[in-house]
Amino acid sequence: MRRPFAVLLLSASLLVGCDQFGIETPAATHARKDADSKAVGGACRHAGRAIEDCYTLNKKADKAAVYAGWREMNEYMRENKLEPVLPVIPPEPAKPPKVAAKPADGEQADEVEDTAAVAPAKTKAAKH
Repeated sequence: MRRPFAVLLLSASLLVGCDQFGIETPAATHARKDADSKAVGGACRHAGRAIEDCYTLNKKADKAAVYAGWREMNEYMRENKLEPVLPVIPPEPAKPPKVAAKPADGEQADEVEDTAAVAPAKTKAAKH
């Protein structure tokens, strides 16, 4: 009689500590992802980004939660008459697609010279 009771008590005490080990339940994981997605949406709205841009930049985030966060921040900003904070770091330009075929040696040298001639012109224009 004492042995089953001791085993039951020991197993119950071990199972109570599962949260202490960082084992997340599916509900806790979903709640965390939902909160993260809402935070992303709110941050996008605060930065003045359109909701479509927010979806594009954060593909792994849940769209419904992103929208909910964006909408909540939009309401908050309207009520308190807050202006969006524009990002200081500009977004990275889109990378051109890579060419599948490799050019001959003579053609490659011409391309390097062409890009070197164009690069200083762009930096001079950007400084003005």
